[in-house]
Amino acid sequence: MGSDAEKMQSWASVVATFLAVAVGVSFVSVYVATNQYGNDVPWGLSRRRKKKPVRVYMDGCFDMMHYGHCNALRQARALGDHLVVGVVSDAEIIANKGPPVTPLHERLIMVRAVKWVDEVVEDAPYAITEDFMKKLFGEYDIDYILHGDDPCVLPDGSDAYALAKKVGRYKQIKRTEGVSSTDIVGRMLLCVRERSIIEKHNHSSLQRQFSHGHGQKFEVGGSGSGTRVSHFLPTSCRIVQFSNGKGPGPDARIVYIDGAFDLFHAGHVEILRVARGLGDFLLVGIHNDQTVSSKRGAHRPIMNLHERSLSVLACRYVDEVIIGAPREVSKDVITTFDISLVVHGTVAEGNDFLEEKDNPYAVPISMGIFRVLESPLDITTSTIIKRIVANHEAYEKRNEKKAASEKKYYEEKTFVSGD
Repeated sequence: MGSDAEKMQSWASVVATFLAVAVGVSFVSVYVATNQYGNDVPWGLSRRRKKKPVRVYMDGCFDMMHYGHCNALRQARALGDHLVVGVVSDAEIIANKGPPVTPLHERLIMVRAVKWVDEVVEDAPYAITEDFMKKLFGEYDIDYILHGDDPCVLPDGSDAYALAKKVGRYKQIKRTEGVSSTDIVGRMLLCVRERSIIEKHNHSSLQRQFSHGHGQKFEVGGSGSGTRVSHFLPTSCRIVQFSNGKGPGPDARIVYIDGAFDLFHAGHVEILRVARGLGDFLLVGIHNDQTVSSKRGAHRPIMNLHERSLSVLACRYVDEVIIGAPREVSKDVITTFDISLVVHGTVAEGNDFLEEKDNPYAVPISMGIFRVLESPLDITTSTIIKRIVANHEAYEKRNEKKAASEKKYYEEKTFVSGD
């Protein structure tokens, strides 16, 4: 054992060493903190850099946009921090598939309104060419190019995403089952059957072409009218995925708008945008199938209640929906949801409610909280149906190839992980 003096000297040495290390660490910490946004730190000290956001790209025609498209964009956004969406030009769609039902400006409105989309590229090419891929990786700083598990084949039989796969910058998402643009066309044609807009023979041929066994099936009841059986299998998980999951804040001004919102289109999006601008929280009432049928006819709605609800929920202007809302906006509904303002657009099917004996808006009108909004676009579900009927020969030709490729997809389909 050493003397007391030696022990004291040893202890002093330990303390001095500790203080030197502590001061050194503090100095380095301060230097790194004060230089984290400056130039590179000398002496080999690395700055703590923020992780680069992952930017992903998905393209598509987004013609007659439905909840399947929206779910694809939701999945795409989940694979990155910033989703860039390419909307294929009208000319490219015509060259590769046939005429689109909705023109580019309407498709852009629809895509921009999807709440998972961060940025849009207009007039995107149908196939990922080498030049466009360089533009994506350079100008748009894209990390990965995405597409669904269903094949996208060009007229020459080649894969539209072959180049992205070759360079290892391709990722796949799961296709949403139960809906396709091809199927929706078949539903629309059935909708107009009883009106005899096209000849019976041509209609039967078109119905076979467009439905091809994967769309809606029909059962003939005693009344002679078809009953649609959707292939969409709604789950509580899907509704949660589409929902914002947030209620209105305290003292929020809640705006309410209701309707069928069948075959969700640019006209719907624009009136919802205007409505949302009038308050802090937009609540949308979706009428059930029976209510819509009673007002629009036996073959409406084209999309069922769950399908319509998901399409509306995907819109960035919508905060919440009432699934199966009553047609009458009663005092109880207004009180239950603390509604401040009830609105309705000037462009809508069955827009003669003011002349009805049982005006569904009588209560909010009497309360002084009802307002008619000027609709920005003159588009209804019937507008879309008429476009199909007016150009049915072109759509028949367009869907012949699509029907064959979808049939092959279902025959060869295997399980793909994802949601």
